[in-house]
Amino acid sequence: MSTLSDLVLAQGRSSQLDVDWLHMLVADGQLIADLAFADIVIWVPTEAGSFVAVAHARPSSAATLFYRDFVGQEIKAEWRKQVTEAFETARIVDNTAPDWYEETPTRVKAVPVMRRLSASGSAVAEAPVAVLTRHTNLSEARTPSRQELTFNDCASELFAMIASGDFPDLGAPTGPRRGAPRASDGLIRLDVDGVTTFASPNALSAFNRMGFADELEGESLAEVTTKLLPGKLVVDESLPLVVTGRAPWRTDIEARGVTVGLRAIPIRNRGERVGAIVLCRDVTELRHQERELITKDATIREIHHRVKNNLQTVASLLRIQARRGRSEEAREALTQAMRRVAAIAVVHDTLSEGLSQNVDFDAVFDRVLLLVAEVASAHNTTVHPKSSGTFGVLPSEYATPLALALTELVTNAVEHGLAGREGEVEIIAERDDETLTVRVRDTGSGLPEGKVGSGLGTQIVRTLIQGELGGTIDWHTVLGSGTEVTIEIPLRWLDKRQH
Repeated sequence: MSTLSDLVLAQGRSSQLDVDWLHMLVADGQLIADLAFADIVIWVPTEAGSFVAVAHARPSSAATLFYRDFVGQEIKAEWRKQVTEAFETARIVDNTAPDWYEETPTRVKAVPVMRRLSASGSAVAEAPVAVLTRHTNLSEARTPSRQELTFNDCASELFAMIASGDFPDLGAPTGPRRGAPRASDGLIRLDVDGVTTFASPNALSAFNRMGFADELEGESLAEVTTKLLPGKLVVDESLPLVVTGRAPWRTDIEARGVTVGLRAIPIRNRGERVGAIVLCRDVTELRHQERELITKDATIREIHHRVKNNLQTVASLLRIQARRGRSEEAREALTQAMRRVAAIAVVHDTLSEGLSQNVDFDAVFDRVLLLVAEVASAHNTTVHPKSSGTFGVLPSEYATPLALALTELVTNAVEHGLAGREGEVEIIAERDDETLTVRVRDTGSGLPEGKVGSGLGTQIVRTLIQGELGGTIDWHTVLGSGTEVTIEIPLRWLDKRQH
């Protein structure tokens, strides 16, 4: 299925700014559907004068009307007139008579999606960027509870803000935190002064677990929160703005070992703040898991750092031993061992710098190439290394054998192909969804008699590429001069091993 960006831009009537705005709106599609107890569909105009669905959110608070996704489909004839009117007039259009969908009575509301031009100004785009439709199932009609009435009121206020360009809010933080609260987790309704006018049972329970024993309704949420945090030396600076509903931010409060995540959504009428919705969720276990992960990540990075230090120490000892070797053969063997250890140390050094256990292999290989200078100087050779293409990001368990194998290949090219002369060593990386292909070319003397050597370096390369990575390797002499080695590593196989 195409992404939202692809679907919107394919219609030919929307800009990238429109796409970005719709992404923010879709991020809160589930919230709107839960508050409205209805299916939410977003339609964008087409050049042919129709509309295509680009997003669909089903409510978790009620049964869905549509079991099949509308995304990518053209609007049905029975909704087109209402959606077109909302788009052309930039006003909310609510039908008065029930609309039937597959023998089920429904009510449809069409809301124009207006895009605000800047976070600080009040200007909006000249025309709607899309139309949002709410599809309510009337067959389940019953006497609504106070919570349902409040949720519906909140949904109506959000619809009005969508039609005026006040929602989503450009000042809201990007990238939702893990465990962001939902409507069903707990909802508090505040008036313009920050006094609670409604608190759902889940919201009240969350505050009870932090030590608040009374009713939230009629209380200032800011004062309640202040009483829960006596003697706190470090408090999130955004907390006052969230608990008063003045800014669309998120924060956590912690008391008695319980952590509650809060998200404030200011409610505005014609640009003026008239209240706020505060969503809350007990995220104690989530935050505990996050702290454990941070601790484990720090431990893993420290392990990689120590492994790198130990490998560098081993490489230094091998270098010293090589300098004191009495035979040329012994010195060469120790020097090669030193370079192999150093290549592995580069990978661990890269892993120690980040949280992920994946590495940007292009950065790793740039550092591995620096080892070529040592090889060249030892063999009275002038080498001009060249690299093109990209390796991309690789799992650590594959970065180490690949770095070591490429070190061997480049070393062989310098030591044997270009020994005592000037030439080039070129590394070409090509990557697609299925295969990573690496070619190592040199302008040296080529393979002697066209045969691949049987030395330790060749055996190491074969073992790493074929055994460790499940790939293939091919040596051949380039027509005219030089050698080319081609490595192919199946990425699908790597993905299976990674999981």
